[in-house]
Amino acid sequence: MSASAFTFDHVHLVSADPHAAAAWYEEHFGAEITADTMARGAPQIFLSLGGAVLLIRGERPGETPKPAPGFQDRGDFSSHNRWGVDHFGFLYEGDLAAFCAKLEADGVQLSVPLKSGVGGLKLCFVEGPDGVNIELMQRCSSLS
Repeated sequence: MSASAFTFDHVHLVSADPHAAAAWYEEHFGAEITADTMARGAPQIFLSLGGAVLLIRGERPGETPKPAPGFQDRGDFSSHNRWGVDHFGFLYEGDLAAFCAKLEADGVQLSVPLKSGVGGLKLCFVEGPDGVNIELMQRCSSLS
């Protein structure tokens, strides 16, 4: 089987408050809620964001999800290594420095401030709802 047999479909997040989490992605990233449903006894919300689908669901009957460690519990960026999904990232088309400043003004925590990355990227990490680690990147040649 070749890789061309696969098409990326979605990122599935489990949230203590899925409606609040969906509203956060709407407010701060401009995501659009495309469906707000119930599945297996829990809210299940679909968002469209940058060509990706975020599926955010709540706690199902009989589940006891464990909270993700917050950034304050992870230490500095170099110690974020852990098994499983570490983060997901979005390429930002625009002035990432201005966008980061707006996020911070809105009270969003940047766990890794805007910095130069590999290959001429600007990047930062944002703490999303439920301890979700989100990387924002901008292609450019230098930090301005």
